[in-house]
Amino acid sequence: MGVGNSRVRTAKAAACLLSLFCGVFNFGLSMAQTPSPSGPLTQRSADMVSADPAVQTIRSQLMRRVTGLPKVDEITPSGMPGLYEVRIGTDLFYSDAQGNFLIRGELIETRGLRNLTRERIEKLTAIDFSKLPLQDALVWKTGTGQRRIAVFSDPHCPYCKKFETELQGLKDVTVYTFLYPILSADSAATSLAVWCNTDSSGSWRSWMLQGTVPTHAASCSSPIERNLALGKSLRIEGVPAVIFEDGSRAPGLISAAQMELRFSKETGQ
Repeated sequence: MGVGNSRVRTAKAAACLLSLFCGVFNFGLSMAQTPSPSGPLTQRSADMVSADPAVQTIRSQLMRRVTGLPKVDEITPSGMPGLYEVRIGTDLFYSDAQGNFLIRGELIETRGLRNLTRERIEKLTAIDFSKLPLQDALVWKTGTGQRRIAVFSDPHCPYCKKFETELQGLKDVTVYTFLYPILSADSAATSLAVWCNTDSSGSWRSWMLQGTVPTHAASCSSPIERNLALGKSLRIEGVPAVIFEDGSRAPGLISAAQMELRFSKETGQ
């Protein structure tokens, strides 16, 4: 019985390890054809990292011990002495110098209360605003419209409606809304009705703010399928999702006050 229980515990431990990495493996395999984001290393620091024996030790240990592990894109020293960042795509893990332990979680520097993991992911997932296909988005603005954001939104998302309300309190902003119907079957139909309306932006705001059901005279060519593909490529998994001109993003509902803070950060004011 003791041997049997030991084998069961060993099997359960192996299953737990595999389940821990399952999502990362799938993502890593899907990213196989996608160029990896470049890190912030200078050539000198990159040379120093490549010369660090711990980097090769960690890589070889992980490849030997974790079956099916996708390609490790980068191993670099983290902000904590003795701890190394292991990057697979835009997923981050941490390891000791011997590759004996692997940690998944957020690394926080207590002196400045900085979330180093989040800062790193924000850099890795930054989006080139200038390359967004803005012609596929609804657009409206207030004042000068000099401050620009892009929003991925679903017409049947209650948080998106609350966010739309928050947007009304902002001045001198241009909002590009990518219709992103991912929540229900009705979402796609409503999105199409909005886009095909003669005043699509007005129809969108009326629906989101007052609940006025969008109507349209006839079907039209829409960018909805392209928007869905774009959102998938940008790893937008929930709505609302806001993208700022500096490439940073804010997933989920944020207030007008939080938006102003982000704009201030962009301009350095």
